[in-house]
Amino acid sequence: MNVSNLLFKSCASLCVLAATAAIAPAQYEGELTAKRRLFPEVGVGLRAIKRGDSDQTYVLSSQGVMVFDAKDHKLLTIGSPAADVFTSKTIASGATAAARQSFAEDFDVDAAGQIYVADRAANLIVEYSADGNRLKSFHVNAPLSLAALPDGEVAVATLHDPHLILVFDKNGRDIRDFGELEEISSREDLNRYLNSGYLASDARGNIYYAFIYTPEPTVRQYDRNGYASQTIQFTEIEAFAAAQAARKEIERQEHKGKQPAFKPILTAIGVVRASGEVWIALHNRLLRFDKDGYRKATYQLYTPDGTRLDANSILVEKDRILIGSDPLGIFEFERPDIKLGQ
Repeated sequence: MNVSNLLFKSCASLCVLAATAAIAPAQYEGELTAKRRLFPEVGVGLRAIKRGDSDQTYVLSSQGVMVFDAKDHKLLTIGSPAADVFTSKTIASGATAAARQSFAEDFDVDAAGQIYVADRAANLIVEYSADGNRLKSFHVNAPLSLAALPDGEVAVATLHDPHLILVFDKNGRDIRDFGELEEISSREDLNRYLNSGYLASDARGNIYYAFIYTPEPTVRQYDRNGYASQTIQFTEIEAFAAAQAARKEIERQEHKGKQPAFKPILTAIGVVRASGEVWIALHNRLLRFDKDGYRKATYQLYTPDGTRLDANSILVEKDRILIGSDPLGIFEFERPDIKLGQ
């Protein structure tokens, strides 16, 4: 079931307003130094950090999906780093069960604690119960990212589909798709690759699509039915040189005709589920936008010993931010907006 292209075009004026709002003046800029490193066993192969409605923290890495309690004790590990290998998932009680996972690209956790994993190598979305039992799976070609929605629905971004977002119901049935591609390259295969993105959602079921490779860092927001509500875009003067360099590299690769290979522009997105605030990472730069798309602050990220921290995952909580980096691990920061009263 397709959502008409007219849906996106009807919101064009809202998108323009949001993009303009996102470059409004009076933003804070500064440095953020982490308080401490968390979960020392997590480092190489880190993919994502999530928080469900419980006090548990969920981490996806090359070791699988790990679940930690409020005191940072590991309760559960699901999955295997190797394709077609059955390994054990270990539960705090010592019980074990077989779990199979080829290559987990992304994951999310819904309000009930169900865990959804995008297994790119196996072309599957796999659902696990809160205690780590595999419940079911359904086929999706080359899934890149996913976001859990209300009523058991799952939004998925893929590498090849002509739309940005596919939505599946609780039975794994494709019920709608939406999201027009940005026109970045005249070469069709290259253009689809450059439209790859990360997904996030908020408590109301809104879906956020963060474009990984667009020269100007861009996030589109949709409601769960596919209506575009706003576009956030970072287009200020300090982003101009990087955008120009990205466009030149796109033009160069257009003429080569080979498999595309680009460095990400936008490396992570985190959404405050209650408010809809958007935080994005451009490597070691962390940008905060309010729910209306206004950029409020930009920070440079560093570890406790002063090492530059390039983010590939963001989890914004009530009084702290967790930033993940492959291979450095997961670091805890104070919420600067709360500390500074922004």
